[in-house]
Amino acid sequence: MKGQTYIILAIIFALLVAIFAVINVDPVQVDYLFGSGEAPLILVILISVLMGGIITASVGSLRYFRLKQNYRSLEKKMQNGTENTPEEPTVSEKDEEKGSNDEPDKHKDR
Repeated sequence: MKGQTYIILAIIFALLVAIFAVINVDPVQVDYLFGSGEAPLILVILISVLMGGIITASVGSLRYFRLKQNYRSLEKKMQNGTENTPEEPTVSEKDEEKGSNDEPDKHKDR
């Protein structure tokens, strides 16, 4: 059932793109960095979308591989037992921190 839904949605999407392409066949002026020219509007739109997808996928892939590399290095550190975790403060250290932040008693002078 899931495969049929995917195929039906793909056909509907292809029909919408085809209708969009037929409607937008007028040539438009396109200015490039190195010159200018005319191209059908649908090609300009599709190429822009394609380039946006490629750039987004490239940035996402780069981030994915960096995170994967960091994950692997952290896994190796944990397997080797070289993970440096900060120790929990002892009870006396917690009390010292708490006592230094206490405000003076405001009701003392009354």
